[in-house]
Formats: sequence, structure tokens, C-alpha cells
Amino acid sequence: MMGRTQALRRFFRLAGLGLLLFFSSSGAVQALDYRSIGSDRAILYDAPSMQAKRLFVVGKYYPVEIIVNLEQWAKVRDSAGDLAWVEKKNLRDARMVVVTVARADVRQAADRNAPLVFQAERDVALELVEHGSTGWLKVRHRDGQIGFVLASQVWGI
Repeated sequence: MMGRTQALRRFFRLAGLGLLLFFSSSGAVQALDYRSIGSDRAILYDAPSMQAKRLFVVGKYYPVEIIVNLEQWAKVRDSAGDLAWVEKKNLRDARMVVVTVARADVRQAADRNAPLVFQAERDVALELVEHGSTGWLKVRHRDGQIGFVLASQVWGI
């Protein structure tokens, strides 16, 4: 026979599982939502208002993760983990990743021994062309070069 403490633990575990299933099926739990800056420059604020404190100015292709969606504003996180608000009109759906290591090798194939196409320095934004399951991403540099980079060397996936 189960003791009172064990019964309570079981109840709370089942209740937690029920809530998780409810939120998952209701759409409240969402997958990560990444976007990029589409305008030449965008101001990031500390609140969803043009009168709020200006924190940063970021350029085109800058990747961000959407944390909160409002009508005209989005709260975003960047590769450094900083949170800020941006006007939604400055966002585009194109998926970009940013290099987080000193120098990332972009290769012709998803293989460490494949010929090198180019190297990308830290903070360079690359367009995500295809998300592979082998730990490699197919990316495009803004100059048009295409290749494969290790997923562990970029942020935004």
C-alpha cells in the first residue's frame, strides 16, 4: 500500500504530465522561432515602445530568436543572450546563423575532410539553406558562396 507522501508525489507527477500534454496540444509550447533583421539597421529597445531606452543598433541579416510576440513588437534574444525589443517591421523570415567561434571552416560537403570553400570569422552572419541531421548545416555567405559548417560553430538553429 502506498504511503501518503508517495501518493502525493505520484499525484503531482501525473498533474504535471497532464499540464505538459495540455500545453503541448494547445500550442502554448512552441518550437524555437528564429528570424533575422531585414532592414539596413534596426534599433533594439529595453521595452516595446519608441520612447523606451535604445540599447543597440543592429544591421541587416542579424539573427534573433523571438521570445515574445506582440502586435507591432517582438522581444528577441541574440547570440550573446541579450534580450531586447524590436519593431516587427524590421524582421524577416529568412533564417540566418551567426558564427560563434574565432573562425569557422565552411566545406564543400558535410565532412571534416571535404575541401574548404571559405572561412567565416566570429559574428559573420550566414544564411541557413538546409538543416542536416548529421551536425552540419548548409549555409550561404552573402557573397553567394555555399557550403557546410558544423552546427556547433554557429548560433541560430
